[in-house]
Order: sequence, then C-alpha cells, then structure tokens
Amino acid sequence: MTPSNQLAKHLREVFFGGNWCTVSLKDVLKDVTHTEAETKAHNFNSMLALTYHMGYYITAILKVMKGGPLDAHDKFSFDHPAVGSEEDWQELQQRLWGEVEALAALIVQLPEEKLWQDFADPKYGIYFRNLLGLSSIHTTI
Repeated sequence: MTPSNQLAKHLREVFFGGNWCTVSLKDVLKDVTHTEAETKAHNFNSMLALTYHMGYYITAILKVMKGGPLDAHDKFSFDHPAVGSEEDWQELQQRLWGEVEALAALIVQLPEEKLWQDFADPKYGIYFRNLLGLSSIHTTI
C-alpha cells in the first residue's frame, strides 16, 4: 500500500470507522440532535462548533488539493453558521462526510513525491504533515 493510499485509508477510518486507535466520528455524531450539538458545557466548544471546525480545515485542504490557494484562517475556523433545525445539522454533517470522501479520493491519487513537498507555503510544512493532521483534529469531540 502506498503512503498516499494509507493516508486516505486512515482519514476514512477516522471519520467513518475501522481505525484501531480512535472511534468513528460519524458514529459519535449519528444520534446527536441539533439542540445537543449547539449546547455548550462550561467554557468548552459545542459539538456543532467542533464539527464545523473540522469541516473548515477539510474544505481548505480539499481546495488546495484541487489546485486552489490555501485560504483558511484560525480566527474563522469556529465561526459556524446557525443551525436552527435538525435538517440544518444533518446537512452540515452530510457536507462534511462528502468532503472527507472527496479529499480521500484525491489523496489516493497523490504521487508519493508530492507528500514530501511544501503544502501551499513552506511555513505550513509538507503535504504529509497536513494530511496526517486531519486525522487527529477529530479527537476534540
């Protein structure tokens, strides 16, 4: 299995299940209602904010993988839209699952030499670092 295939497999397992070192994010969120997702405990982020945060970076990296510029800013990564209904909450999750799958499909196609090249700008490290990092952002939920 190539490193690109392994990264894509790992990303899918983290979000959809089968990873030996973590749980499936999709399974964790499947029974969470939009009201529960919006609820903050103490000073912690809500599940909605954390889910949006993960999607924010998936979207940003997906755009780069499609040849676009990196346009993501930490200060906006928790600025989620209002979720006024169960339908809105489910739509946000479906968009995330679709983008994870689209990103994994692009990662599989990535030549190994690209993994060791700078990701958008040298200050962000290499592709490998950024793609592997996506598999660890979910641990916040």
